[in-house]
Amino acid sequence: MSKVLRPRSKLLALEILLIALVILFLLPFYIVFSNSFKSMSDILLDSMGLPPFLDFNNYIRAWEKLNFTLVLKNTLIITAVSNLFLLVFASMAAYRIARSDNRFTRGIFSLFVASMVIPFQAIMIPLVKVLNTAGIVNTLTGVIVSYVGLGVSMTLFLYHGFVKSVPREIEEAATVDGCNPYGVFWRIVFPLLKPMTVTTLMLNTLWIWNDFMLPLIILQKTSLHTIQLAINSLFGEYLKQWDMALAALVMGIAPMIIFFLFLQRYVIEGISAGAVKG
Repeated sequence: MSKVLRPRSKLLALEILLIALVILFLLPFYIVFSNSFKSMSDILLDSMGLPPFLDFNNYIRAWEKLNFTLVLKNTLIITAVSNLFLLVFASMAAYRIARSDNRFTRGIFSLFVASMVIPFQAIMIPLVKVLNTAGIVNTLTGVIVSYVGLGVSMTLFLYHGFVKSVPREIEEAATVDGCNPYGVFWRIVFPLLKPMTVTTLMLNTLWIWNDFMLPLIILQKTSLHTIQLAINSLFGEYLKQWDMALAALVMGIAPMIIFFLFLQRYVIEGISAGAVKG
């Protein structure tokens, strides 16, 4: 009897530990969400308690003060266009490098991988100088070009490993049927890369949407600010407007949560399809 209870007690202890970790992980989200409905005095008096009632005044004030419609549009444009170029360029480059296995392509791939270990702080000043010379500082184009350049190495690295799992016989059959190289990639290979496409899309979107440093050093015009820069404007040297900042954080986080929940199904489908692809 004791032998039967021992595994159950271990399982119960593991479940309790996992529940505690989930609560610990969700605690910051609870603090942000609950305090977004409180006044500044209520936040200072009891930051862990529930709001006395759902007051959306903080959300209205934050939306108006930050011009949230504009900063949301800027963030969406930067994120969407950067992801588009990253997926197109990185997937095509990874496919060509993986299928042309020679000394030159191996060297190019090694350069991409080596660039991943360079910290952003080391290239921050040279990057701004290059963008200034090109005349695209203080523009959304400059931010998008920077994100594509900084993110292409990781995206290409992930695609490169996945392309190798695609059988060459499928491409050869398409070529025999008269498909040109671009048709082979876009009609045959790229649809098979869907699990990796969704994965890289999620990773790059979370990075670009939540990034603060790159827009800070490139975008000085208020009309070009992203959500993160707009929220930062609520914190001054002598005044910190936590009530509006927390409401703005909730509005900034909400699109990413919806985006993640929407793509999660495709990630699970891709993993399941890969598991039975024999």
